[in-house]
This record gives sequence, structure tokens and C-alpha cells, in this order.
Amino acid sequence: MAGGGCGLSPLGPAPPMWYHRDLSRAAAEELLARAGRDGSFLVRDSESVNGAYALCVLFQKHVHTYRVLPDDEGFLAVQTSQGVQPKRFKTLPELVSLYLQPSQGLVTTLLYPVDREETVLSDDRDYSDGEDEKPPLPPRSASTSTPPGPDTPTESTPAANGLSTISHEYLKGSYALDLEAVKQGACSLPHLNKTLVASCKRLNGEVDKVLTGLEILSKVFDQQSAFMVSKMIQQSVNQGGDQELENLVTKLAILKDLLSSIEKKVHTHGVGPIIPLSHCFVKLDVYLAELTKIGKSQKYTLSVDVEGGRLVVMKKVKDNQEDWITYTHDKIRQLIKSQRVQNKLGIVLEKEKDKSQRKDFIFASAKKREAFCQLLQLMKNKHSNQDEPDMISIFIGTFNMGSVPSPKSVASWVLCRGLGKTLDEMTVAIPHDLYVFGSQENSVCDREWVESLRAMLKDQTELDYKPIAVQTLWNIKIAVLVKPEHENRISHVGMSSVKTGIANTLGNKGAVGVSFMFNGTSFGFVNCHLTSGNEKIARRNQNYLDILRLLSLGDKQLSSFDISLRFTHLFWLGDLNYRLDMDIQEILNYINRKEFDPLLKVDQLNLEKDKNKVFFRFVEEEISFPPTYRYERGSRDTYVWQKQKATGMRTNVPSWCDRILWKSYPETHIVCNSYGCTDDVVTSDHSPVFATFEVGVTSQFVSKKGLPKSSEQAYIEFESIEAIVKTASRTKFFIEFYSTCLEEFKKSYENDTQSSDNINFLRVGWSNKQLTTLKPLLSEIEYLQDQHLLLTVKSLDGYESYGECVLALKSMIGSTAQQFETCLSHRGEETGKIRGSMRVRVPSERMGTRERLYGNVQLSLHDGDRTENQFLTLCFFVCSLRPKQEAANSDSSISKNSYNNPAYYILEGVPNQSAAAISAELLPSPTSANPQAAKAPHPTASARTKPPCPSSGPPPQRRPMTGLSVPTVGSTLNRPPPDFPPPPLPKAALEPGSEPPMTKPRTLHPDLAEVRIPSAPAAPPVLGEVFRRGGAGGGALDDQSCSVLQMAKTLSESEFSGPPPPRAPSAPPLRGQPLGLGLDACRTFPPRNPITESIAEDMPEEALWGSSSSSLSVGESSVGEWLQRLGLERYEQGLLHNGWDDLEFLSDITEEDLEEAGVMDPAHKLILLESLRQQQQK
Repeated sequence: MAGGGCGLSPLGPAPPMWYHRDLSRAAAEELLARAGRDGSFLVRDSESVNGAYALCVLFQKHVHTYRVLPDDEGFLAVQTSQGVQPKRFKTLPELVSLYLQPSQGLVTTLLYPVDREETVLSDDRDYSDGEDEKPPLPPRSASTSTPPGPDTPTESTPAANGLSTISHEYLKGSYALDLEAVKQGACSLPHLNKTLVASCKRLNGEVDKVLTGLEILSKVFDQQSAFMVSKMIQQSVNQGGDQELENLVTKLAILKDLLSSIEKKVHTHGVGPIIPLSHCFVKLDVYLAELTKIGKSQKYTLSVDVEGGRLVVMKKVKDNQEDWITYTHDKIRQLIKSQRVQNKLGIVLEKEKDKSQRKDFIFASAKKREAFCQLLQLMKNKHSNQDEPDMISIFIGTFNMGSVPSPKSVASWVLCRGLGKTLDEMTVAIPHDLYVFGSQENSVCDREWVESLRAMLKDQTELDYKPIAVQTLWNIKIAVLVKPEHENRISHVGMSSVKTGIANTLGNKGAVGVSFMFNGTSFGFVNCHLTSGNEKIARRNQNYLDILRLLSLGDKQLSSFDISLRFTHLFWLGDLNYRLDMDIQEILNYINRKEFDPLLKVDQLNLEKDKNKVFFRFVEEEISFPPTYRYERGSRDTYVWQKQKATGMRTNVPSWCDRILWKSYPETHIVCNSYGCTDDVVTSDHSPVFATFEVGVTSQFVSKKGLPKSSEQAYIEFESIEAIVKTASRTKFFIEFYSTCLEEFKKSYENDTQSSDNINFLRVGWSNKQLTTLKPLLSEIEYLQDQHLLLTVKSLDGYESYGECVLALKSMIGSTAQQFETCLSHRGEETGKIRGSMRVRVPSERMGTRERLYGNVQLSLHDGDRTENQFLTLCFFVCSLRPKQEAANSDSSISKNSYNNPAYYILEGVPNQSAAAISAELLPSPTSANPQAAKAPHPTASARTKPPCPSSGPPPQRRPMTGLSVPTVGSTLNRPPPDFPPPPLPKAALEPGSEPPMTKPRTLHPDLAEVRIPSAPAAPPVLGEVFRRGGAGGGALDDQSCSVLQMAKTLSESEFSGPPPPRAPSAPPLRGQPLGLGLDACRTFPPRNPITESIAEDMPEEALWGSSSSSLSVGESSVGEWLQRLGLERYEQGLLHNGWDDLEFLSDITEEDLEEAGVMDPAHKLILLESLRQQQQK
């Protein structure tokens, strides 16, 4: 609940009925639309500001939202225009009462309050799944929020569950006495007061300890506060009885004020010792010397000796003397990049065996930090025998243990043996990099459970796995264990839990979550136990939405996004409790015949997922194992589907309650290799479920071409963006852009087009002058191909999000604009569509890439299948991961104006991208050796079927320029189009007649001498040229140390702020037209007088991209026309997808580059190179 000040609740004595607490914006609009009368209103909590409210008013079928903000004194006021004095109120009812009167500045007078729907608290104790007759008490062992270690006490402290014990004693005994006293007219509850005093006894002691410590600080910073603290401590010594609780509340209030006062005094005096000495501002000042010095400040200088493998930390002491501390490469355990402060870096250094020390440094900018990390990683790579992984294997298991002790052995669980899709005998012996165990109804204490898992893994793998996170909510637990070699690759570990039990206050149902970074890839894991009962589908759906909204995991800078968009990979596991809607006898018959498809069609989770009500865009591997619940304990041969209760016979049909789903960023690598359940663990009425995944990960990027010149800056440019959002509001919107490749998040200006054909939907658009240009931290194509961009569409009236999405930069790289289109979602629900045109411009000097371990997985097939497999990858590109939405089976009750009608999310007329369209001549002919291999799967393939595509996300597909009308319900076009453009076509698709060459595998970190640079005409050496090329004789690199020093030297010379390329000439800025936002003078956001970022302003010389003096002055205007003139247009796709998409770059192309682009015929290579040579001589 939002808070206020002045010691008085901002809601008054009791929350009014028009106050809807944390009601979502979309739900509020739906309630007002249902009310239908002008002047209908309600108040809800703001989604953008904690402690603030949103006043929503309906007028002329549109919803208008006003923010109600608290000031420093706790008074509430409606946000007003600049210069207008706001009216302040102590409580929210007082504020609303004013606006019930006419002519108070709102769009209309508040007339008709829309009351909240008070849900009758139903008996959530549906123990049909075999639970006890009463909700279980919290476990006696304290919840573990840190990994158990040798220092963890084996016995819980006496007060671990003291509060629950005291409370239960009161409810069982003294509660009746208080109730009888009230009936006789008593005005107090003495027994309850004694219970509260006993419960708060420890809290009272802790507050006294804190106040004692603050007394010392206050004497230093605030003498007046010190006197007050001393007096309070003295008064509280003999305080007791009825006044003890009142005294505790007073102490807490004064403690809060005291902390605030001391903090202000510290800032006023500017006292330095408060800041840890390990936090120092490092000004990069690199120069050539015996050591490569990377950082310098008044107190510290960081130096990196790449050749010697040393990091030197120098500290200035008295008389200009320096104290040197040297760390060898093997003592540097980890680099931890702060997510909150983009220019802060933590270096974890080994001190003694199994002990480490972390030192934090703050650089001048995020780019300087990134440059330092590259150099330090280069040193590590040079002296380490272990490469950073491109791919890891993850085991995920979920097990409802049925409130009984752990079985003697669960080896079949971790070895993925049993029913369903299991691992073969050879693969099962390979240890996984990560093990994630989720359990429900687990009565075993945390330490014992984790140690048993570690012992089991050691027996099976002979490795001592390290626990990195354990989180518990009552009997719901999650534990993550990692291979010892990966322990220092884990950072930013976060843990959280959410209660969804009775009234969302009991933890017998809910979720626990863990998040962390594995090198440069973010992971999230959620283990949940949702409401039980066949008929409680809506409650389960709401449980999921509550967990999605309230679980606090991941980067806190991404608070605008729910957890389904905060991680590269999010895995959701647990006892979801969704059942089968079918007669019990039919279910048993299908199970006996092992026919699972008819059952999966009536699975509640699949049905709700297909309606986009839960797990929007999550994926689940195909289920090929029998329902995991509800078995007879001690056997896996019999389902127990009836239970006698006091209210009668209860039926529990066999169901797939235990599930594992995942959601990944687009164009990332993730493959599910197994999904099944055990058949020999019989202690519970649930069977344990397992799944294994092969997941691509990224590491600290190290450039193979040296550090960039100031002119070598990549740019992310938008030509236009258009969105359709589900809303009855008609406010203005802006877009926020987030990415780890950006120094800070960026905002667009307000939309400059807006229209609506339906009262419940709004179409908004931004032209290129309203969209900011984004500058990535690094400009290498290899780095940018791994990056993603998060977008959120926010309103100007309340700064609340109306939809979020994620885009992969990989398919946007090139000199020509690429199209994107995807769904918007908010709080787990689909809220619209967004499309646009953008390009990621990469300098030609930064176009080199390397192959990943998972980049050519399809090449490992048998030679005998070569002909068929040449077209296998092409089929991958058109497969569908989107949940099935067959119009023929659509609910006829859904009207055209329904929020659930996907037709309103279809954006018409997506422009054609001829450069990336798959031409007919490049595709295999119908008479090929294996025509079946070239057939694409049906686009509405179910999401439950395993996608053959090795990359996650919706299917890549380009769309022609056609005018799509909004289809009606029942049309086959109801299904929204795919989202993302395809990755590069395989060479087999480019040349059907030739076999793909088997290239020599590359090492993950090739030697510097092996790094190739495209041949170019004689020119003065550019930055990093010595680093990229060999010696003068064309042989191997003659002096790597010199190259490394030159690479380091550029850190101080380059500020990364070189001249950006100009915008495409097709969209010149409008002269004489102000770039204002069309807002009233009162608006303060975006800036009142925005200064648009002119890319051409900083250009001192010729533009990098659009120079008229091209080294290749061919007469054609595109690569395609040039190839067509030579009769070799078949190679256009290969050249475009390998980055050779601009005539400016072709002068640097080499024979090897042509081979990588699919040009294998020696005669054709000769023709292309000779043509380029002739053009250069003109």
C-alpha cells in the first residue's frame, strides 16, 4: 500500500471503496469502461512511483490519468502544470472530496466512484493434492538466503520460529479470553498486548543496540541528536508494561529521523572516511612504459603488464612515495561490472587459499571501464590455459516431496533416467555445468537438503559442486549448484520470494527465485507452488501474475520490466497444479494406451497459455511421459484419484502438475535435450521431473583488432517506430531504451502521430526526428551480435509503462535499415504490437567475427545425409515457436472489440526488405533430391513441440510490402505475424549444387598472429594495424608485446566520441520546423527545448560512411546491381549476410571473405576480384 507522512495514513481511518490498491492500469481501464458513464473514477497505486497514486477518470469514453504525488512532508497533491501552485492534502479522501466539486481543473468533475470488488476470502485450503488438513507451519529452521557454509550453525536459533509459536499459543488459548472481555464491554485486549510485547522483545533489543551505535556517530556529526539519543536510551531502560509497545513505535520513528539527520550532516560536511578506500575514482591515463598503465588517480594507479601477466595497484603515500601491490594473473579471480553504476568495476583478488578480497574502482566512464576489462581479459587469456566457455549445460529438476523425508536415492533424477525424453548412456555420464533443484512440500532443513544434493552429485560426477544460492519460503526451496571451475564466473546473485497462500500472507503457496550472471549472460530461475484444486484455474493464473510482478530479481535498473524480460534466459519450474479437464475414466484409458496428445489438448496450462493468459511466450518441451500426479505412495503403477473428506468424496484426476518452462531473448542459443520424469522414486504422490538444456553464453569481449579509433563508432539508428497499444487513454507516449551495451538508458521524444480506429486501442508513431541515436559502448560486430535492446512504451501523464519488448541487434546490423515487429507485454499480459525500421551501423574495420561452438551445430551430421541436410537449416528459419492460435477453433463469443482479439495487434503494410528477401532462385527447386527436406513446418505448429531451430525466440521471417487489412474473427490472418528477421542463410541454401566446405575449427581465443585483416590498397597505417597484421614481410606477428602496448596506449588517446555517421539522405531534417514536443508550456519532460543530436555536426572531414570519394567508384548503386552486371547475382545473399552490404567496403574484400560468403567457384572469385581491381584503378 502506498504510504504517506505526518503519522497519519494517507487513506484515512479506513481505505475507501474507490481505492483499488495495486490494480493494474489495464484492469482499471476495463473497470471504467464497464462503468461507462462520464465522471466515473477510481484511484489505484501508481506503477511508476512508489508511494504515489493514480487518479483515473472516464470522460467521453477515454480514460484520463492524473498522478497524485506525496511531497517531502507527506502531503498529497495532484501533479499540476509548471508554475501552478498545487493544492495539498493530508489524506487521499480529502483530495478526492475537493475534485468532487466542479471546476477544479480536471477534465471533468468526479461523479461516480467505481468501487473495488471485494473478493470473499474463499477457503483456499483445498488439500485435494494430499496436503495436510491445515496449512503447514513455516519450517523450524530459519530460511536460508545465503549459501550454506561451514560457519552455518547446525541448529536454528531459539527465536527462529518464535513469532509463529507465540501467535499460535495466543490463538489457541488467550484469544477466547480477549473475545469474552470485548463482549462484556472491555475496550482493550490485554492478552493480545502481552503477546505483541513478547513478540517484539527481540526487536526492542535490536533497536536499542542500533541506537547505542548511532549515539557515537551522532556525537561526531550532530550534538543535538546525540543528546536526544542518550535521553531515549535512558528512558527505555525501565520502560515496560502497556507503554512498551508505544515506546517501541516511538523509538522506530525517531530512529528513522536520526538516520536521515546523520546522513544529511555527513553530506553537508563532505566527510571522506565514510567512503571505503577501495572505492576510488580512476582516471585512465595510459602511456607506454615498462608497464602498461591503465588507470591513475590522486591515490591509486592501476597498471597492467600484459606480457608479464601482472596487475599492479599503486597507492600514493606521504612525500610522493608510492606503495606497490602486485597481483599475478592467477590471483585475479573475477571482474564484476556494477549494474547500478555503469562505470564501477569490482576486481576479486585471491588473498589466501579459499579467501578473496574485492576492490572497487570507479572509472571516468563506462567505455573506459570496458576498455580496461578488455585489456585485463587479454592478459588472462594470454596466460591462462582455460578458455572461456561459449556454451554450458544446465540440469533443472522439480520435485514435490509430499512432506515426507527425502528418499534414500534420487540418482535417477539427476541422471535423467526414467520416462519421457531422456539422455543416452554416453551423454548421461557428462556432468552438467549448473544444477538447479526446486522442491515443494520439502520438510527437510536447508543445510541437510543441500548437503545431500552435493553428496549425491559427488557420487555421480566425482566433482565437489559449489552452492551459489539457496532460497526458502516455508517448504518451497530452490538451490543452485555450480561446477567448481565456474564459481568465479558467477556474479550479481539475487534471491527473492513471494507468498500467494491464503490472502497472499501465508507461504504454503508461492514462489522462490534466484538470479545471477554467468560471465556476460543473465539467468533467472523461479520455483513455485500454485493453488491446488481442479476448478481453481483463475486463482492459479493470478498466482502466476502476482509472482511475475512481485518477485524482485535481476538488474534493478530494469524495474520497468517484469522478470520475464529481465534475463537472457528465465526458467520457471515447480508444482504449477494445472489439471486435466476430462473424465477420469477417459484419462486412465489414454494413459494405459500411452496416448498423451488427447490429454495435452485438455491440459489447463496449455489451454490458458494458448489464450495468452499465463506464461506469455514461454516455451515447453514436448511432453512424452505420463502425468506425474497423483500416484499411490510406494508405487508408480496406480493413480489415487479419490479421497474421502468430511465434505464428501474428492476427485483428483491424474495431471501434469509438475512442469518446467523457459523464456529466452530472441536469437540466442538454447536447446532442450531432455524432459521427463523418474519411475523409481516412490516416496511422494508426485514423480520428480527433470530437464536439461544446452545454453549459449557470452564472456568478457576482447577485440582482435585493437582498440577503436575515435572515428570507429557504431550507431543504432531508428528511422521510425509505430505501436498499437491496448488502452482507452489518449495521452502522449515516449519510448525508453535499455541495454547493457549502452552507457545509460535513453529516451525518445513524444510520439508525433496518433490515431485510433477502436476505442480500446491506440496507434502511435515516432518519426526519425523524435527518436534518439544510440551509441554502443563497443563497435565490434562480434560484440554487437550478442547484444539486445529492451524497449518500453511509457505515457507522459503518469510515466507508466503500456508495454515492453526486447529486440536482438544481430539481425539489425548493416548499412541499410532492417524491419522489426514484435509483441508488447506488460505484467505478463499482451498489450499490443510494435514495429519499426532501424539499423546498426558498424565501421568496416570492426566487421570481423568468429565462429561459436554452437554456430554450426548442423555440420556435425553424417556425410551420407549431406544432400538432405543442406536444406535442413533453411527449414529452421521458418519454424514457429508462437503458441497455436487457430482461428477455426477461436471462441465465437469473443467480439471484435475484445481485448483478446489478436487482429487489433496486426500492423499493416510492413515495407519490403529486398536485400534480405529470399529470392526464388536461391531456394531449392521442387525437383531437388529431397523435396521433403525443403518443406517448412506449418507456421501454427504448437509451442509445446520442440522447435528444431537452435536459436530461441519467434521464427525469423521477412514480410513483403503488402497492405494487410485488419482481419475479422475467424479469419486465418488472426494470428499475428512472426517477429524477427532471419539469421544469415546457410551456404547450402545459397549453392544447392555444391557441398559446404568443412572449415578448420577455430579456437575460442585465437593467437594474435592468426587474426586476419582484409587486404587493402596501400595507405598510412591506422590505429591497431600493427595489432591486426603480421610483420612487414607478411609473416607471423613479430612483436606481440608492442601490439599490446599500442592497444593499451589508445585507451588514453581515444575518448570514443568520434564523428558519427550522418543519417540516411532519404530522410533530411525539416528546416525551419521546431523540434518541440507539442506539449503545453507546463510540461517538464521531455526537455522543454530539446536539442536534437545532429550526427553531422561533429564531422570535421568527410563522412565515414557517405564519402563521395569512394575507393570503389563503380557505376552501380548497390551490391546487387554490381553482381547482376557480372551475372553473379546468386551470391548477393551471402555477401549481404556476411557484412559486405555496401559498395564502400568491397575494396577490402579478400578471397577468404568471398569463400565465407559462399563463393566457392575459383573462376567466379577471379571475376569478382578482377572487377574490383579495375574499378579501383579508374
